[in-house]
Amino acid sequence: MGRALAVIIWILTFLSVLIFACKKWWFPPSIVNHGPALDRQFMITILVVGFAFTAAQVGLGYMLWKYRDTNTGARAVYTHGSNKLEVLWTVITAAIFVGLAVMGQSVWASLRLNEAPPGSFQVEVVAQQFQWNFHYAGKDVLFGRTDPKLIDDSSLNFLGLDETDPNAKDDSVVTALAVPVNRPVELILRSKDVIHSFWVPQLRFKQDLVPGMAIRVHFTPNTVGKYELACAELCGQLHFKMKSYMLVLPEDEHKALVALPQAEFQARMKELLDKYPLPNY
Repeated sequence: MGRALAVIIWILTFLSVLIFACKKWWFPPSIVNHGPALDRQFMITILVVGFAFTAAQVGLGYMLWKYRDTNTGARAVYTHGSNKLEVLWTVITAAIFVGLAVMGQSVWASLRLNEAPPGSFQVEVVAQQFQWNFHYAGKDVLFGRTDPKLIDDSSLNFLGLDETDPNAKDDSVVTALAVPVNRPVELILRSKDVIHSFWVPQLRFKQDLVPGMAIRVHFTPNTVGKYELACAELCGQLHFKMKSYMLVLPEDEHKALVALPQAEFQARMKELLDKYPLPNY
């Protein structure tokens, strides 16, 4: 049994490593400027952790093989171990993981701790069970005032937009996200009810939307196309239906889109969603 268990452990270890090595189930290509740095850090972490995992499992299999029950009648010998060795591998493990965290902090800080560059295109993202709402400021680049008391889903005023506010006259609220290519984008993330999570795999980040908070994230998309947008946080019974799309458009096409009135904006958005196919990976 000792030999059989050792062989099973080695086979499972080999298959686990093979799954990652063949990259059959891997990330879709990145479409943001910070993507290569994040992917590089991810690969370093995978290699380090993968080496530790493989060494531990091979060692476990070796111990099972060598010290299997041979029915010799010999008494088992107790050993307390080595405090020095335990301290040594604990220090080495801590140093490796702290080092990985330090290496990755620059990418994290650039996205989370620094403000968006001046001139970034802003969109207010408001999540609710079970729908995404995207608020665009229009030609004046000023968001109209919103008031929770004005929220009325039956009249499609999902954000409580105050139509008496002059800044709201050219605003649009639709259920898909459109951003310009090669220009910094800042999203202002809010939630009306429970915790949701904004996730487009190609953007290489995932961010929770928390009720009562306005969370800002920014990125610079560099590839035109249509990408799936999902809620990555279990938010209720119909969580599986809470999805939308993100369009990355050429600058001129995007500029023309956001300048349209609400009704025309929605119609044009539907046309663009049909125009751009989803990536076929």
